[in-house]
Amino acid sequence: MGPQGDPQTAGLIADTPPSWLGALMAEARPLVMGVLNVTPDSFSDGGRFIDPDRAIAQAQRMIADGADIIDIGAESTKPGSERVSEAEELRRLIPVLKRLRDKLTVPISVDTYKSAVAEKALEYGAALINDPSGLTFDAKLAHPVAQHNAGLIITHMRGTPETWAKLAPIKDVMGTIRQDLDASTHRAVRAGVERARIAIDPGLGFGKRKEQNAEILAHLDAFVQLEFPLVVGPSRKSFLPQLEQPSAGFVQCATAAAVTASILGGAHVVRIHDVLEMKAAALVADQIFSYFGPSYAGTSDSNASRAVPPRSGGSGFRK
Repeated sequence: MGPQGDPQTAGLIADTPPSWLGALMAEARPLVMGVLNVTPDSFSDGGRFIDPDRAIAQAQRMIADGADIIDIGAESTKPGSERVSEAEELRRLIPVLKRLRDKLTVPISVDTYKSAVAEKALEYGAALINDPSGLTFDAKLAHPVAQHNAGLIITHMRGTPETWAKLAPIKDVMGTIRQDLDASTHRAVRAGVERARIAIDPGLGFGKRKEQNAEILAHLDAFVQLEFPLVVGPSRKSFLPQLEQPSAGFVQCATAAAVTASILGGAHVVRIHDVLEMKAAALVADQIFSYFGPSYAGTSDSNASRAVPPRSGGSGFRK
């Protein structure tokens, strides 16, 4: 895939933000969201792309490798990380957005939970906001999204990154996440965000115990009834198996396995760092999925596909 991006996702371009989910609905394959962290302290690539020139080069590289969306984050949400001010987040983010605005042929997503940062990001060309807190840190974030007719990804987070290590296991992890996401999506709709512009993310690693993340991946079909597109971000997460001696190749392979499980479980979008390698995993997983019958992951359909809505997770969302 060349730097002009996939022609199938032309409707996702940032200058037409209302269409990003519409284009997703028309897709016959899962989309790949490339992660671009412009932070000094993100868990896997902190500091590598804080310079705007390097950030732009990385965004263009990810598009050339097959990214359908670029997700830019200017504040780390790794376990134990501390919150940064609105001013500092904007200082990191805006120079990159200014320079990327006319250079990309895929939509820009901005990862933030602050309404003021979301407002500025949308003014500078972002097509969607990816709220890692699921509207729990700043409920006003939904208002600029609605005003700009932008897309919104609502991610489930329990507690805060500073407190995750102290949290007890969730007794009913699937039921709790489903209930919390349902409440957050209703909050967004009440604030004026159209349902057709909302996607949900179960928030792997965000306040869940290690073993519970595998449970989430095994039961993504539990989110079907919410009837929203499903985003899953397993990339380089600490719940993945690790070697005693750190190995980037091992983590990449573990991520590829989790990406495969996500897509077979119903994910419409996978959020990842290594675009080329995970694009390959996604394409293979999707080919395999196309041969599953109507009993797979709870679907009642005779043909598995990815048309939405309704298909908010699990293959029942792909009909």
